[in-house]
Amino acid sequence: MQDSPVEKDRHLEDVQTVGFLGTGIMGAPMAARLADVGHRVRAWNRTPDKLAPLQAAGVVAAPSPEAAVHDADVVIVMLSAGPVCDEILLGETGIIAAMRPGSCLIVMSSIPVETAKGQADAAGLHGVDYLDAPVSGGERGAIEGTLAIMVGGEASVFECHRPLLATLGRPTHVGPAGSGQLAKLANQMIVANTIATVAEALLLVERGGADPAQVRQALMGGFADSTILEVHGQRMLEESFLPGGAAKWQHKDTQTAMAQMARLSLDLPMSRQADALFGDMLANGDGELDHSALIRELRRRNGMPVD
Repeated sequence: MQDSPVEKDRHLEDVQTVGFLGTGIMGAPMAARLADVGHRVRAWNRTPDKLAPLQAAGVVAAPSPEAAVHDADVVIVMLSAGPVCDEILLGETGIIAAMRPGSCLIVMSSIPVETAKGQADAAGLHGVDYLDAPVSGGERGAIEGTLAIMVGGEASVFECHRPLLATLGRPTHVGPAGSGQLAKLANQMIVANTIATVAEALLLVERGGADPAQVRQALMGGFADSTILEVHGQRMLEESFLPGGAAKWQHKDTQTAMAQMARLSLDLPMSRQADALFGDMLANGDGELDHSALIRELRRRNGMPVD
């Protein structure tokens, strides 16, 4: 969805050079949106072929992470996991050391809370500002610029970069460094638990003899309505599991939530069960499917057909 000329003018009041690391399902449309409103975007991806379509959107393909971040005002990271982020960001050859003092590193990947805090400390040692800003909204939200963006870091740094983040969605400051990741864990717990509940509900009505599609339609608008019932429920009915959010990444996040729960001495049984279900789903070979394909795991458990 293109911004109006008025919106473009508003964004262009503060054009920045942005280094963008990671152009997968989410990162590619995010980088394209930033370029579309006029920011100078240099992007790097481990698989260079993924950069080719972005060049038509005005994104410059960088041959290395260092080239992407050189003299950038802001560096956005949308890599797959905490260890991958640390590999690229930290150490003598990490990009934090190559960033210009006074610039800002915004890690939008979903990573552990403690990992974000460590990255913030490392950035501070080099005079680089840091925000952890994981997102929710899936591929559609990335394309349309409607992502929910949960931001941890200093409030003044957040306010400075709020306009840039607003290009990508709805940014909300939730606390100090690491708080964005904590909010994302809460988000992922709700997503995982709700996917499981919607799948169970659809199997209940299917076996009971009602029309699952009509039941879903009847529930929409009531207290049981949700984006997951609307979007993922439809995917379950259609058995359309091309990943917007792959189950393996959902399980990565529920595993991170389990570790954080243990660190905080919490017992959260519903989230523990959802994590176990996703673990079994991966063990049965469905990790590359969309996380809504969890209904397949529940079908297996109940002796129901799985195509």
